[in-house]
Amino acid sequence: MLVNGVVLAVNYALIALGITLIFSIMNILNFAHGQMFMIGGFVVYYLYGIFRINYFVSLIAVVIVLGTIGWCFETFFFRRIRKIATREENSMLLAVGTALLLENLALSIFGEKQRGVPPVVTGVFRIGNAYLPAGRLLVMILALALVIGLLLLVQYTKWGRAMRALAQDREVTHLMGVNVDRVAAYGFGLGAALAGLAGGLLVTVFGVNSGVGNVYSIKAFIMIMIGGAGVVPGAILGAIVLGFVEAIGYQLLPGSITYLLIFIALIVFLIFRPQGLLGKPWG
Repeated sequence: MLVNGVVLAVNYALIALGITLIFSIMNILNFAHGQMFMIGGFVVYYLYGIFRINYFVSLIAVVIVLGTIGWCFETFFFRRIRKIATREENSMLLAVGTALLLENLALSIFGEKQRGVPPVVTGVFRIGNAYLPAGRLLVMILALALVIGLLLLVQYTKWGRAMRALAQDREVTHLMGVNVDRVAAYGFGLGAALAGLAGGLLVTVFGVNSGVGNVYSIKAFIMIMIGGAGVVPGAILGAIVLGFVEAIGYQLLPGSITYLLIFIALIVFLIFRPQGLLGKPWG
């Protein structure tokens, strides 16, 4: 249970960090985040599973494809809404529309069939009394490396500082000479690429189908509600909590009961701390 919790937590951290990045920069909950996860899984399925292209090259393709989709969404959809809309609900409705668009396109193109890929590596490692398949260990290591790489990029690079400044105050960032439109587009693309990479990693473990997007969107929202919307450490903390709760719950309880209890616990938690564990109080 603990080993599975670690594997899930580091992959969920990629998903949570992607949606947190977009929310903090643009104040938009990307309802299509799970669909971007799903597209990343399908990219790896076709490139690696069908055409036998190297798995790591396939992951690079995921970054290019999903980064482009995210950049296009911000440039052609959300940017215009942000500039002309008079109500914040318009951006939320557009986000829901993009999710429906991607999901229905996926259903039309890929169908409803569950798809899987051959294992990237074979073998089993023993960790104490637990046995960890080499494929899951590889996924865990890659996801952890990507999470660390993202944190370093945001903290220590010029582009990362620009994204953090934009998240704090868009107007002041613009007055300081930063091209806020370009930073927002690249930030949205990076967030989408992170979701796609999580899909490309987990397709080797769980497979992928056209309906999986809503499942992972819900999980992403749970994680940021636990940790605090727009808070990077909170996203990681939410991923750790959800990953271990899932791993332990699925081992001890039926799957439907596990998520019923998660939702009940989340409702009770939000009643007493609506800003999340690390979020700032509202008002």
